Amino acid sequence: MTSIVLAGGKSSRLGWNKALETINGKSLVQWIVDRLSSLSTEIIIVIARGDLEFRISNSEFLKSATSRAKVVVDIYPDKGPLGGIYTGLVESSCFQAIAVACDMPFLSIPLLDYMAQLSPVFDIVAPRIEDKVEPLCAIYSKNCLAPIHSLLKRNELRINELFNVARVKYMEVLHN
Repeated sequence: MTSIVLAGGKSSRLGWNKALETINGKSLVQWIVDRLSSLSTEIIIVIARGDLEFRISNSEFLKSATSRAKVVVDIYPDKGPLGGIYTGLVESSCFQAIAVACDMPFLSIPLLDYMAQLSPVFDIVAPRIEDKVEPLCAIYSKNCLAPIHSLLKRNELRINELFNVARVKYMEVLHN
């Protein structure tokens, strides 16, 4: 299984690259890479085109993370998470991939592992609480490439549009 870490956001609310924000001396993206390494044979970090701050100012991160992860640049710049998922799937050597945002350092590995076990018969496996889906902590198959490409060409960047045309398994999260 491949893991795709989406680290190409503009971080407009935070004001700086959130992937480089640290918790206990480790960048958020390094936390993610470390967590996903137990589930993945390949980790791909998707960054924005021209994201030199990420590549240059954090070379220490790149030395440690790229020993286990490959850094790639968005194929379609400025297309948000949908473009990042597309890029990661294109670069992936596996048919299915876990796709997560770079600002989720406390990912549930047992949940992702369970989702991965269900993924071979679905295009997407994603958690859902009531009517709220978490598309940036989900499993996508390469069957999604053509529909994503079509959405990107139409500049339709809402991930929920992909969910309307794919075979989706929702992991229902129940709460009291």
